[in-house]
Amino acid sequence: MSVAILNGLTVTEFVKDKEAFEKCITEHFLFLDVNGDGVLSRAELRKGFDSLLTLATESGTEEETGSLYEIVFEKFDTDHNGSIDIEEFKSEMKEIMLAIARGIGDSPVEVALESNSFLMKAIEHEIGKMDIQDSLK
Repeated sequence: MSVAILNGLTVTEFVKDKEAFEKCITEHFLFLDVNGDGVLSRAELRKGFDSLLTLATESGTEEETGSLYEIVFEKFDTDHNGSIDIEEFKSEMKEIMLAIARGIGDSPVEVALESNSFLMKAIEHEIGKMDIQDSLK
């Protein structure tokens, strides 16, 4: 886990960089798609979100936790076919990231992040852009 400082612009610029964002989304999707069938099942999405939701669900009952996962799955499964394809995953993750950016706003915030998290990828994206700009000087 790393501690970093970011603001909403860092996240927004990462999402706007279609190539970088889609690469990150695809990597995460393929990681979650354990059986390699090209879609995420309820079980695959739940396993992937377990670590993210652990703190939120530690005090909840199994019934409450199950309801939370069902709500998350239904939000991602926009065509309601019982699975989540890469386009649904990409669309919802984009909305989540932009909501995070709006929530953070312009003020820098210090956050603890996992090394492979979407927000860490946004920070790495910004650092990469700064490195390129420095090399052009």
